[in-house]
Amino acid sequence: MLNNLLSPRLNALVNEHVPVLLLRLGAGILILTHGLPKVMKVLQGDMAFGDPIGLGPGFSLVLSALAEGIGGLLVVLGLGTRIASIFLIINMAVAFFFFHAADPFGAKELPLFFLIAFITIFLTGGGKYSLDNKLFNEQA
Repeated sequence: MLNNLLSPRLNALVNEHVPVLLLRLGAGILILTHGLPKVMKVLQGDMAFGDPIGLGPGFSLVLSALAEGIGGLLVVLGLGTRIASIFLIINMAVAFFFFHAADPFGAKELPLFFLIAFITIFLTGGGKYSLDNKLFNEQA
């Protein structure tokens, strides 16, 4: 058992696809908790929002709602995972580097954590337990 705990192999204790699934589900569900309220704001016509890169508050809100709401759902499903994660990476980079630029690090660490998580998801893809694998895996 101790050898398994100290092993550098990814699958020493668990199937190598499970960590990818857990990261995808965890990051996707958590970003949805930020995205769904933004989607509701857009649907209600309340376009008040920050404008960190000069695109206009309404357009910035729509982009953020799409990235976090729709992109988060796609990441959870593992459907178009890499494409969805690109939008989430951009969204979190804007949040970290622009929106929270003048804030103390404690206010920036959540966007930074999401940024790192979505970069990792982009690099790993949806994994074995994803709709991407079911729909687009060409192996028999």
